[in-house]
Amino acid sequence: MRRRTASSRSVSTAPLAVVAALAALVTAACSVTGEAGPTPPSPSGRAAEVCRSLHGALPERVHDQRRGRADRVSDFTAVWGDPAIALRCGVPEPPVLTPGTEQYNPIAEVAEVNGVSWLMEKRDDGYRFVTTGRVAYVELTVPGDYGPEVEVLPDLGDAVKRTVPAERDSENDAGN
Repeated sequence: MRRRTASSRSVSTAPLAVVAALAALVTAACSVTGEAGPTPPSPSGRAAEVCRSLHGALPERVHDQRRGRADRVSDFTAVWGDPAIALRCGVPEPPVLTPGTEQYNPIAEVAEVNGVSWLMEKRDDGYRFVTTGRVAYVELTVPGDYGPEVEVLPDLGDAVKRTVPAERDSENDAGN
């Protein structure tokens, strides 16, 4: 943004007030749209441990988009591209998968891609995917700009499989 200076002493404050108001609106819009990056979740215990492992195993590129750096740096988040494909690890169980919640749906749409099961949720601006059957929930939001959005999932499957064990694998490990 170019900044102008007045050459005369009689400067009206009205244009300055308009500029200040517009700057406030732009700042508010950026925070609403998530320009600062995904909000880091707060996993604990085993979920935090596997999420840190996942963070280190994530690819540099997803759907031909280079990994970026979010304003809120965390071992539980990652972003690629602009608009950002955003990953959060250690999110709470989605209500659609939680028996007893109003949103619970035992037949929710789930797809398995490269050995990882993902709950799919269509949104106005793209898709939200959440892993199922793993010791930590991994959430991926993919803007509609990258359609078909599901094409992003194969790029993350290997890292998720290697670092975020399936619940049944974790149960087998505990029994041995």
